[in-house]
Amino acid sequence: MRVKENYNHTINACYLGYITQAIVNNFAPLLFLTFQRSYGIPLDKIALLVSVNFGVQLLVDLLAAKYVDKVGYRVSVVAAHVFSVAGLVGLGILPELLPDAYLGLLIAVILYAVGGGLIEVLISPIVEACPTERKEAAMSLLHSFYCWGHVFVVLASTLYFTVVGVEHWKYLAFLWALIPAANALFFLQVPIRVLVEKEEGMSIGELARTKLFWVLLLLMVCAGASEQGMSQWASAFAEAGLHVSKTMGDLMGPCFFAVLMGCSRALYAKVSDRIDLKKFMIYSSVLCIASYLLASLSPDPVLSLVGCGLCGLSVGIMWPGTFSISAAACPRGGTAMFALLALGGDLGCSSGPAVVGAVTGWLDGNLKQGLLAGVCFPILLIAGIGLLKRTSAAKR
Repeated sequence: MRVKENYNHTINACYLGYITQAIVNNFAPLLFLTFQRSYGIPLDKIALLVSVNFGVQLLVDLLAAKYVDKVGYRVSVVAAHVFSVAGLVGLGILPELLPDAYLGLLIAVILYAVGGGLIEVLISPIVEACPTERKEAAMSLLHSFYCWGHVFVVLASTLYFTVVGVEHWKYLAFLWALIPAANALFFLQVPIRVLVEKEEGMSIGELARTKLFWVLLLLMVCAGASEQGMSQWASAFAEAGLHVSKTMGDLMGPCFFAVLMGCSRALYAKVSDRIDLKKFMIYSSVLCIASYLLASLSPDPVLSLVGCGLCGLSVGIMWPGTFSISAAACPRGGTAMFALLALGGDLGCSSGPAVVGAVTGWLDGNLKQGLLAGVCFPILLIAGIGLLKRTSAAKR
């Protein structure tokens, strides 16, 4: 069957789309100290690049809810990859080209953040619209590719810096840009269906008046917060608890977390036909609570690190699972619903680490106690699933 007629190619392009998002979110942070040394930029301004990245993605999520259906899926997803290419190439060129290196970095981050935000909004509904069986399995496996992409970016970049030298990082940025460039061409060829026709999909106003949507949004916020509340602090936690180098901290913290999160998503894709998704999410939330407690309360730093890893295993299903539940519970939600859910997930990704960091600061830098505060998010998620069941029952 030709590429233009085979939806398996569409799903493969979506897998590469999430690898692209992993590149744009995780490559630049590996170079923050290099930016500081090379361009003389203070770390507080460099840290602002992370906020700009996710802030732009939040804005794109919001705008996409209104405009993607008008523009069309294919044009939008190809544009997402073009913006990602422009940002990655700009990362290597603009700081040298412009008189202010920081402005160059800022423009590059904004460009690839637009791409990352569009990818987050578009890829899940494109897969959901494909005429395939076992939608929940496909969604879980799809989101596992972000995890594998994250691990791949960290490992491949670390190997490149070791062999070639970190001073040649610009060439690596250009190499990473080849992936979204190739995938943009791929998306021009594959068949793409819409989730619902434009006249049938719910508007933002209709969604806002639907109680069920607000419950789904709560699940998405909690999913993002549960995941990033641990993930964003995993490296610092590994360094502080085990007294290892930054490289080892990254490998033992975020990489360990991402590998187990990817395994969780791949596992659910295998067993999705044998276990109810809501039950699986409740079990995962209970494991997430136990993971936060183990990481924050264990006197043994190794056991605390195991808690970090188990947290990755537990949160894996939360984000794709919420997308799948939403598509089934609100079939007319369409692109607007997926865009607003992505917005809620990003809010959770911002608020989870912020809560952990704020509590850590209040308690004189006690990161363990800060992580203990993160246990509230999986607890809220369990409550949200219970509320979802009651809301769905009332709707029937």
